Amino acid sequence: MTDLNNTNPKHAPIAVSPDETARLAGLGRTALYATLAKGDLPSTKIGTRRLVRVDAIREWLARHEA
Repeated sequence: MTDLNNTNPKHAPIAVSPDETARLAGLGRTALYATLAKGDLPSTKIGTRRLVRVDAIREWLARHEA
């Protein structure tokens, strides 16, 4: 599993799946896919696979802090 605060950047992924993004952000899949559809959280599609950059997740979460 991925951790947003991974202390070993050499082995940290730069992008994760939507399911992993939802887990990292503490969101349900439906809420995450709605966020992706609105374009609030950028993602990349490579073939049939959708990926979200970990730095984009951090930035998105920082914009939504209370």
